[in-house]
Amino acid sequence: MFLRSTPEHKMRLPSAAEALPGRSQAIPTSSTHAVLGTPIKPPFPEHLQQIIVGMGCFWGAERLFWPLDGVYTTAVGYSAGVTPNPTYEEVCSGLTGHNEVVLVVFDPEVLAVDELLRVFWESHDPTQGMRQGNDLGTQYRSGIYVSGSAQLAQVEASRARFAEALRAAGKGTITTEIAPAAEFYYAEDYHQQYLHKNPGGYCGLAGTGVCMQ
Repeated sequence: MFLRSTPEHKMRLPSAAEALPGRSQAIPTSSTHAVLGTPIKPPFPEHLQQIIVGMGCFWGAERLFWPLDGVYTTAVGYSAGVTPNPTYEEVCSGLTGHNEVVLVVFDPEVLAVDELLRVFWESHDPTQGMRQGNDLGTQYRSGIYVSGSAQLAQVEASRARFAEALRAAGKGTITTEIAPAAEFYYAEDYHQQYLHKNPGGYCGLAGTGVCMQ
């Protein structure tokens, strides 16, 4: 039996037995980036790297990355959960375990991983657990989902530097989830590059005011 969605359980990750069943087919979505004109789905050029980040509402998070020099493409979706091929409504129920995330595909020769991570750390508050500002629930947790051991080492070193900056500023402890990238499920078409399509739309991001040196 699946849980009924309530405010209380939306603040904890569901077990596999509690999660919604999902579906075998992917949710239909676009294939081309509305700003960059590049494909948002693989295969991507072999020299590029990928990283997946969660920073709260994915509309505002995606907009931070597509203008960066060296970014090939971005896409929003759902990852780090249980339910296969979830819908937005299912993720918002708290019964899939997924995070709202952004896939960033970039050229590491143009955009260093450390610079990409600086944008990540400084553009949201990674100390809030299962929330980001007024957005509450497991899908709004801070997260970095890496591709390979070398990228993991870079992320962990970056977290240590930012944690020191937070301590010096009297801020809280980092709660960011760091893990190998799991299946990335593309969000529905209207979510892709949402703030390009809706310039006055909701963003929801607020940084800590702490800069990483």
